[in-house]
Amino acid sequence: MIVMRSKSHSLLELYSVFLNYGRKLCLERNPVQVSRTFCSSAMSAICSTISQAQVQSGLQQAKDTAEVLKTWGCSEDDVQKLFSSRPSLRTADLAVLQSKLRTLESLGIRSSDLVRIICCRPRLFSCRINNCFNERIDFFMTMFGSRELLRKAIIRNPSLLTYDFHDRIKPVIAQYEALGISKGDLFSLILSRPTLIPRSSFNDEKMEYICKSGTSKDSKMYKYVVSIVGVSRIETIRRKVANIEKFGFSDHEIWSLFGRCPILLTMSVDRVQRNMTFVVAVMKLPAKVVLDYPFLLLSNLECVLKPRILLGKKIQDMQLFPQIIGPLMLRALRMTEERFCKVFVSCHPKGVAEDLMEFYKNAKKVRRLAEASKKCLHEGFPF
Repeated sequence: MIVMRSKSHSLLELYSVFLNYGRKLCLERNPVQVSRTFCSSAMSAICSTISQAQVQSGLQQAKDTAEVLKTWGCSEDDVQKLFSSRPSLRTADLAVLQSKLRTLESLGIRSSDLVRIICCRPRLFSCRINNCFNERIDFFMTMFGSRELLRKAIIRNPSLLTYDFHDRIKPVIAQYEALGISKGDLFSLILSRPTLIPRSSFNDEKMEYICKSGTSKDSKMYKYVVSIVGVSRIETIRRKVANIEKFGFSDHEIWSLFGRCPILLTMSVDRVQRNMTFVVAVMKLPAKVVLDYPFLLLSNLECVLKPRILLGKKIQDMQLFPQIIGPLMLRALRMTEERFCKVFVSCHPKGVAEDLMEFYKNAKKVRRLAEASKKCLHEGFPF
């Protein structure tokens, strides 16, 4: 502590001498107005040096990992969150921990970011993040274009610091670039799909699927089709295609639908099947209506489709207007919750509107039979 005070005191003395000399120069050049820029620059430089000296001294004097993290800027709550996400941090080697914190600090990672990173990747501090570090950072800087975008990408997917650089990162990025994905699009894909790098793989069958989708390289959907097919397993893609084929769709129609709405490839077989069954059996619409209205497969069955259709039938039974029938039915299913209630519920007299709203809310509370006892079978990566 005595050493720290002496360092700070010496720096302040240096600042005082430096400031007086600067004022003297300014007065000699312009006696009327003293430059404030020189003084503020000198003060910020000295304060920054003092702050860095205080942090370094605090890190050197820390007795355990909690003190190291607090010196680095973490609050007591942050430290507890880090320990709960990664209990082995309590017994981590202080020198190694300090080295990794300095590495993260060089990338602009702050203490608040650290909590998000460790909660996302608890094993980060157990991995070596200094392998090919400079080469890795230079590569990402070339791709992302700025240090701030690189910081966002690392916070979103901290494993960018641990993936094998030469055998994984560079080959995958090269594959996507060869397929016509620009560096700007790659950045958005890496942010939206953090598993893009470790999960991507392409073969002849996947390339055939991309061609079947009919999306050109100039299309906005092209990057999503390529990335979703790239991270998906062949068996999963086949199962999802077969699931839709059961409702009378041809292979061309299915891939044309995926090309216009790639997110359908990420939906589970069970969800697509239940929505299709509802559209055909309850709404009495032809199955191929989803080719023109893909939202019927994307909408939540329990919270959107079923409650609104049931409310439409009740409005029809009560002979109220407007009714949710014909072309208006598809429009009603696409409305936001607020607009739907305004158009079909709040437009009626107060007593009727209250009854309809109560019925609508109760319909939204109805869940699948035995849903609470349903076993969740995880097969690894979702698609």
